[in-house]
Amino acid sequence: MDINQLINNIKNKINKNLSCDNIEVQDKSYLHAKHKNNDKNKFHIKLIIRSPELKNKKRLESTKIIYKILDEEIKNQIHSIQILIH
Repeated sequence: MDINQLINNIKNKINKNLSCDNIEVQDKSYLHAKHKNNDKNKFHIKLIIRSPELKNKKRLESTKIIYKILDEEIKNQIHSIQILIH
C-alpha cells in the first residue's frame, strides 16, 4: 500500500466512525528514512483531527478510540502515529 492509499483509508475510517470537522494526515516518514531499522513499507504519520466529539473526552480516551478505529493500519502499515486533537 502506498502513502496516498493509506491516507485515504485513514480519513475514510475516521469519518465513518466519528463526527469530525476536519482531518489532516501528514506523512512524516522522511524524518526517519535514515534510521537503521526503517521499514519502507511502514509509515510515520501525524494525524490532526478537529472534532468536538473527541475534544470533549479525556486525551487518553480519545487516543484509544483512534487506535481502535485504525487497528489494522497500525498493525500493518503504520510504524508510528502522532495524534493531535483540536
